[in-house]
Amino acid sequence: MIFFSSAEVYGDYNGVMTEDVMEKNPIKDTYQMNDYAITKWAGELMCMNSATMHYTETVRVRPVNCYGPHEHYNPYRGFIPLFIYHSLHNKPYTVYKGHKRIIDYVEDTVKTFANITDNFIPGEVYNIGGKQEWERDIKEYSDLVLDAVGRNDSLVTYHEAEPFTTKIKTIDFSKAIKDLNHHPKISPEEGIKKTVDWMKWYYRMEN
Repeated sequence: MIFFSSAEVYGDYNGVMTEDVMEKNPIKDTYQMNDYAITKWAGELMCMNSATMHYTETVRVRPVNCYGPHEHYNPYRGFIPLFIYHSLHNKPYTVYKGHKRIIDYVEDTVKTFANITDNFIPGEVYNIGGKQEWERDIKEYSDLVLDAVGRNDSLVTYHEAEPFTTKIKTIDFSKAIKDLNHHPKISPEEGIKKTVDWMKWYYRMEN
C-alpha cells in the first residue's frame, strides 16, 4: 500500500524537515497546529502499527504543495489554485507575508509516485516536492500568478504572517531523489502558466 500523508505533519518544526524528524521529536515538539496535520500523522502511526502487528507492507509519502491542471477551485484547496481562480475572476484575495513554501507541479509529482511501484521498500517514508531552490515566499508565487493572468496586485490585501500556520517549510527531498529518481523539471514559472491556461479553459474564459 502507498499511504498519502502530508508534509503538514512537520507542523512548525524549526529546521530542515527530513523524514526522521517525526521519529526524533515527540509530537508536542513538532508544533502541529491544525487537525489536518494531526490526522495525517495518526494515519501514518496506524500504518506503522499494522506493519508491526500484521506484517503489512506500506510506503508513506509526504507530498508538498502539489498543484496543476485538473485541480479546480475550492476554498479548501492550496494557495496556487486559489490565487489563480481569484485573479482570473478579478476577485480580491489575501496574501500573508513571511511564509515560504516549495511547490511541485503535478506532472513531476505523479512520475515519482509511479516510481514507487518499481522501488517499493516497505516501511519507508518520503518527502516529495519541488527543487530546494524553488523555495519562495508566498508573495512571490502570488506575483507569478498575477503576471501569468495579466493582473496587478491591486486585487491583493497583504497581511503579516498568518497565526497558526507554518512560516517556513524547508524540506529535504534527498531520499526520494536517491530511491525514487525524483527529478522535478517544471519550474514554478512554467507550471503556473500551464495551470492558468487550464483554468481558463475549465471556466470557459476568453484569452
